[in-house]
Amino acid sequence: MRRFPAFRAIVTREVLRFVHQRERFLAALVRPLVWLLVFAAGFRAALGLSIIPPYQTYITYETYIVPGLCGMILLFNGMQTSLSLVYDRELGSMRLLLTAPQPRWFLLFSKLCGATFIGILQCYAFLLVAALFGIDHPTLGYLTILPALILAGLMLGALGLAISSFIKQLENFAGVMNFVIFPMFFLSSALYPLWKMQESSELLFWICRLNPFTHAVELIRFALHLSFTPWALLWTLVATAVFTALALWGYDPARGMIRKRG
Repeated sequence: MRRFPAFRAIVTREVLRFVHQRERFLAALVRPLVWLLVFAAGFRAALGLSIIPPYQTYITYETYIVPGLCGMILLFNGMQTSLSLVYDRELGSMRLLLTAPQPRWFLLFSKLCGATFIGILQCYAFLLVAALFGIDHPTLGYLTILPALILAGLMLGALGLAISSFIKQLENFAGVMNFVIFPMFFLSSALYPLWKMQESSELLFWICRLNPFTHAVELIRFALHLSFTPWALLWTLVATAVFTALALWGYDPARGMIRKRG
């Protein structure tokens, strides 16, 4: 309980920063809506969909990509968190935070929870707008999707934390992000089912299967349609643990001292 005030302060700071950056919220909605309303119109004819789990009947392409676009929101939000951490480090506020009388893992976990909470709010705002455009999902699915969004958000937020620990200058951020965001997003099941990828390339199919973002998207997809996939859950948990360990290692002060001496 003694740590709760610090946790609340860090999460509140992240939320207030997000509230004051209105363009960030608009960008988080415009990006997936462009895919949903513009690109989906062209892809609908090119990409045929069969009845695959968790769907019990044929669905529209717009319905298929909604979970993937929720994953996109969480992915970009995680990278936005990474950017803010690099920016905070350049200003010195990150160093001040990490010298607080709290365990380093707790401080990073608090930042991660704040980022995940913001990402979930953005996902629900997107789902609401999608519903207004007639793309409906099971009513209970809007509740069952919450644990999947939390876990996917933690995984992608932890990835952002890990990346930020290795980016030392803000100018290097854009280049690094291009090698993370786009491969993770396009080499996944966010925009097309994996069986379509397998038809074109067995190698790309297995890359997509090993991509943790694929399993985060599938976890969201199944949860939204009142189903469950243990393999996606396991893979997402493993990826979350790996990314979190990398972040803790990257922000280890002892490692920083060793690197300075070297």
